[in-house]
Amino acid sequence: MELAEQLVDTWNIHNRIHLYLLDSLSSEQLASPLAKGKAVSSQFSHIHQVRLMWLKASAPDLLDGLEKIEGAPDGATISRSLIASSEAIAKLIASTVESGGRVKNFKPHVSGFVGYLISHESHHRGQIELALRQAGLPLTDKVSFGLWEWGTR
Repeated sequence: MELAEQLVDTWNIHNRIHLYLLDSLSSEQLASPLAKGKAVSSQFSHIHQVRLMWLKASAPDLLDGLEKIEGAPDGATISRSLIASSEAIAKLIASTVESGGRVKNFKPHVSGFVGYLISHESHHRGQIELALRQAGLPLTDKVSFGLWEWGTR
């Protein structure tokens, strides 16, 4: 498997982990607020908005059809948005590898960019899990362990 395929595959697995988590949440969990601040749904919205920010900075042509998530979105809206923005990021990754490995407005290179995005988004997944525990609405063990099953997602 070529580098572009490996990076895009890694990115796609990462996004499927988000969708796995999102699909496991009840409406009550999705609306649950962090101890200070936004609801769980807003954490997912933030992930999507940051993807849009990077697309605007690095490949604005890939923004066509993508929109910010406004208000208190439901799970279906979040899922559609994450799928669409993930597909655009995957295109950015693939085209960047093919054109020399440099992401416009990001240093050092495309592998670092993928690592950066996954680190940022995983941080917010952790905040989601913590917020749910604090609200007395924890993830099931199956879902908690399932977040780490990259080989099956």
